[in-house]
Amino acid sequence: MKARVFSLALAAAVAAALVSGPVLAAGDAAKGKKVFNKCKACHSLKPGKNKIGPSLAGVIGRTAGTAEGYKYSKAMKGAGVTWNEETLDKFLTKPKKFVPGTKMSFPGLRKESQRQNVIEYLKKAAN
Repeated sequence: MKARVFSLALAAAVAAALVSGPVLAAGDAAKGKKVFNKCKACHSLKPGKNKIGPSLAGVIGRTAGTAEGYKYSKAMKGAGVTWNEETLDKFLTKPKKFVPGTKMSFPGLRKESQRQNVIEYLKKAAN
């Protein structure tokens, strides 16, 4: 009986993991700060300070295309994306593929470790 209960609990846990989507590896914020050097020419972490790109202050949990005072592309305004670890990872891999028509000219970060590190840095520094 205990083995059956354990098997059912294990099956439920596996099913929940599969339904919830991919689990991203935790990044290193200190390494992410270095990766962010590629971003800071166009993005600020100060609220309301837009540059060529929008401020990334409060980006986690924000709907794409809604940072106050920044003129977004129609594509970004209509993307229907809420920024979280998963959506940022996809966007930072290939921005123009994730949001076709975005104004962001950055080609992306190929290395998963760099993406995870910069996302961890944004979680700490931008929120």
